[in-house]
Amino acid sequence: MQYRKKLSRKQFCAFMAQQEPSLVIFEACGSAHYWAREMQALSHEVRLIAPQYVRPFVKRQKNDAADAEAIVIAARQPEMRFVQPKTIEQQSRAAVFRGRERLVHQRTADVNALRALLYEHGHVFPAGIRHLNRMTTLLEDETSDLPVLIREEGKDLRAQIAEKTACITERTAKLNNYRLTPVGSAMCCSRY
Repeated sequence: MQYRKKLSRKQFCAFMAQQEPSLVIFEACGSAHYWAREMQALSHEVRLIAPQYVRPFVKRQKNDAADAEAIVIAARQPEMRFVQPKTIEQQSRAAVFRGRERLVHQRTADVNALRALLYEHGHVFPAGIRHLNRMTTLLEDETSDLPVLIREEGKDLRAQIAEKTACITERTAKLNNYRLTPVGSAMCCSRY
């Protein structure tokens, strides 16, 4: 069966609940894994296609109807590779992992800001968080040539770095405590 209906999210779920179990194909976008689980709960078989495999089949301007048509054409290709839908647990771990990665990037920016601040006052430190203790020692040294305002600004940056480090450690522990076998690419947290 083929339909050309515009449905809201709620209507779509109700509509699919009334259909015989069938193959449902989605483009693997932000909510695709959620919808895959919803369709599987309704006894439908679900396949997800990565957006880069759908794009070549969009014939005209990008809109929902053109995308839907492109997804159908892409799914019919014999060599098409599909994305495995993620479970709630896998999606949750991925969210924690992305949050952790975001914090690592923010902490790196803060460490670089601290290095730059000290560099502006003649104190050179190599790149990397492993030199943070040396920078902290300089900030806490009341006899150093750093102006009071620079020392205070540096200590504030140091506090932000410490806060982010604590959050990173917490998220790393969460990821290690809830270790699941991921479907798809493996996640690695041992870099930091």
